[in-house]
Amino acid sequence: MRVGILVVCLMAGAGVAQAQTGGVPAESDGYIEVVAQSAFGNVTSQSFGVEAGYTVRTATQVFVEVGQARDTSPSTLGANAQLIAGALAQSQSGVGFSVRQPMTFGVAGIRYILPTNSGTLEPYVMAGGGIARVKKDVKFTVGSNDVTSNLQQFGIVLGSDLTGSETKPMLSLGVGVAWPAWRQLVLDLQYRYGRVFTSDEGLNVNRAGIGVGIRF
Repeated sequence: MRVGILVVCLMAGAGVAQAQTGGVPAESDGYIEVVAQSAFGNVTSQSFGVEAGYTVRTATQVFVEVGQARDTSPSTLGANAQLIAGALAQSQSGVGFSVRQPMTFGVAGIRYILPTNSGTLEPYVMAGGGIARVKKDVKFTVGSNDVTSNLQQFGIVLGSDLTGSETKPMLSLGVGVAWPAWRQLVLDLQYRYGRVFTSDEGLNVNRAGIGVGIRF
């Protein structure tokens, strides 16, 4: 639902601005921008990265994006950690735990600028693929002490559902509206959907935010 609302707002904003302003955005060979986004799914966190693109033909660019989402934990990660904490609490007091799943990624693909009659805003769609490294960062405490690396002394061994990392293919789709704010400065309102083909249930990551960059 939030994805649909965001896309509608982006497209509606582009139409209003085009009706109020004249002129056509200046042609450029490419762009580079820093990106700050909210990453949401089972949990909400922050995502940061860098995106760059180069024009290969009219309205068509190739792009590369690298970044990190601070937490992409699925519901199963917290549920599995709760089971371990419950077992540990049978022999210890003051048991606590925390779960986090950061994701580092890199993708490349095609960005297509949608045709408009007039205005300075540039709505676009994009699609690409790449790789993502997903790490399970789960910690257990007894009292105020981190005992994650010493769980064996309590007869507990963590499985691959709670520890380790993996690097898997990633699909990326996106929409947005770029606005040349001043000279080479560009602001980019954007939404990105990512699907990481992990070895368990797979991982969906939604990101929405803004990019600030320059054209060259």
